[in-house]
Amino acid sequence: QVQLVESGGGSVQAGGSLRLSCADSGGTNSMYCMKWVRQAPGKGLEWVSSISSDGRDIGYEAFVKGRFTVSRDNAKNTLYLQMTSLKTEDTAVYSCATGFRFSDAGSRGQGTQVTVSS
Repeated sequence: QVQLVESGGGSVQAGGSLRLSCADSGGTNSMYCMKWVRQAPGKGLEWVSSISSDGRDIGYEAFVKGRFTVSRDNAKNTLYLQMTSLKTEDTAVYSCATGFRFSDAGSRGQGTQVTVSS
């Protein structure tokens, strides 16, 4: 059973960096395509990035492309999101979830808060 737990969020100034992690305590997420999604205050859920189970296929939402990098370590059952050049608009709760497409139903973690101040 997939049990996803995110970490690494925090408060940074614009232009700063953070690295988010998503660990699967169930030890099975290496089998799945994974994605990062986010929800900003007062807004709906938004797709950020996806990665295939073997890491070969990757996709990014246009607004984060070139600034965010998704990766995974299947030996550690952990997914990562390296975020650089952060903007105030990136402020949101970031969650990891199974599935490549935004519409794919599956397990999702509780999320970690990222706050970017100007």
